[in-house]
Amino acid sequence: MNKSASEILNNPFLNKGTAFTYQERRELGIIGTLPSQVQTLTQQCHQAYAQFKSKSSRLEQRIFLMNLFNENRTLFFSLMDKHLVEFMPIVYDPVVAESIEQYNEIFLNPQNAAFISVDHPEDIETTLKNAADGRDIRLIVVTDAEGILGIGDWGVNGVDIAIGKLMVYTAAAGVDPSQVLAVSIDAGTNNQQLLDDPLYLGNRHKRIYGDKYNQAIDQFVQAQQTLFPEALLHWEDFGRSNAQTILDKYKNKLATFNDDIQGTGMVVLAGILGALNISHEKITNQKILIFGAGTAGMGIANQILNELVQAGLSVNDAKKCIYAVDKQGLLFNDSPDLTPAQKDFVHQRNEFANADQLNNLYEIVKTVHPTIMIGTSTQPGAFNESIVREMAMHTKRPIIFPLSNPTKLAEAKAKDLLEWTDGKALIATGIPVDDIEYQGVKYQIGQGNNALMYPGLGFGLIASTAKILNSQTLSAACHALGGIVDATKPGAAVLPPVSKITEFSQKIAEVVAQSVVDQHLNREPIDDVKQTIANMKWYPKY
Repeated sequence: MNKSASEILNNPFLNKGTAFTYQERRELGIIGTLPSQVQTLTQQCHQAYAQFKSKSSRLEQRIFLMNLFNENRTLFFSLMDKHLVEFMPIVYDPVVAESIEQYNEIFLNPQNAAFISVDHPEDIETTLKNAADGRDIRLIVVTDAEGILGIGDWGVNGVDIAIGKLMVYTAAAGVDPSQVLAVSIDAGTNNQQLLDDPLYLGNRHKRIYGDKYNQAIDQFVQAQQTLFPEALLHWEDFGRSNAQTILDKYKNKLATFNDDIQGTGMVVLAGILGALNISHEKITNQKILIFGAGTAGMGIANQILNELVQAGLSVNDAKKCIYAVDKQGLLFNDSPDLTPAQKDFVHQRNEFANADQLNNLYEIVKTVHPTIMIGTSTQPGAFNESIVREMAMHTKRPIIFPLSNPTKLAEAKAKDLLEWTDGKALIATGIPVDDIEYQGVKYQIGQGNNALMYPGLGFGLIASTAKILNSQTLSAACHALGGIVDATKPGAAVLPPVSKITEFSQKIAEVVAQSVVDQHLNREPIDDVKQTIANMKWYPKY
């Protein structure tokens, strides 16, 4: 059955806009529905970029790009390919936080997402089927938006996170945008601002937890496996009480990962490996302090633990190298309100003569002498001068990663860290930082951005038809990313720059796919990993 002119021009996967040739317009029955001039994709990109630059704020720029995304996927990704570094913070972090906070006011289009309501579990399979609309879905990013970035619970508004992540998958790694699906699981919200907002588009009640929630997640996974059995399932921004539990339930049954737990952990581990390449030290000789023991912090702890075990330490000895700090201070086995993930990383009070004083970061640093300090606390300025100088007294090249974002929530500024350590600190931040001149050396600051890892990881898993993702494959991906660092260059970054993301995403995808194939975890036979990756890569061309 031929599609009508409006169906073609309103379908972002089919629409070429003014680039439809005269012959195509005649064949498709859209003669006269467009201006006469036939443009090339390059001309369309020039025109669209000029419109983008005319916008007066970054949020307006994002709205323009989202409208373009809604109209013409090929044009959107061709434009993003040409301006990747400029667009990344616009389509994703940090500007996505603004769009989430104003989602109800600026809502125009559901952007091919699936909106699942926990109140109507009977509609879950139908919802996924309707949103996919016959497309061959190979990648799903799903969120319940309880723990968005550094801004907390944003209910159904958080779907923008899933949409943004999928954009980066395509722009960085070449995942076909017609084969992806963003999913919002609407379990309500505890954000009173949203509940009081007459424009709020989600379920207007407090968050649902427990059996009803867990059953809805089960039904979602079952429906996903029925409808899209070859799809990789990526969990995003779930809350502390659910994130690890959900991952643990499904990780050995299907191809799945949680980006906040594993993706963050992988990028941080890759940054540590990059830093150790520069300092020429072994990971087994490090003391790692993690300030902020939430989903991300414990994901980092688990990833480092796996690496320490792979490097030859026992699980017990590996855990002794890791010090988790949260609002209670250093986490002990008798600390109140421990989450299941935190319980794996507690210490005994009898390990320390001053255990009762280890409830503030300065005392903890002074006692533990960490060589690596990672911030996922959203506590601005927590890594202050006295703490950093105390740390630097006990290690030649302190590795300090203030990862909380956006900028206003960062534990420290990279420039300050360099000054307080006489240029010796090896730094990764959660937000982009310009090169810093200090004592005649140009320091490049790595960004601990999950986008460095998850696009290549996900593409490698999809291309290799992976049944599951295990710690061996995760470690292989971390070493691939950490090994890209130029350790000989003064002021070298511990992680590669986002500007090279398409190159190293390809490398990570190949390493991941090879790991899957080597372990015989692929569903379909693969003879040549590199060729398989090359064949599957999507390019924004008409």
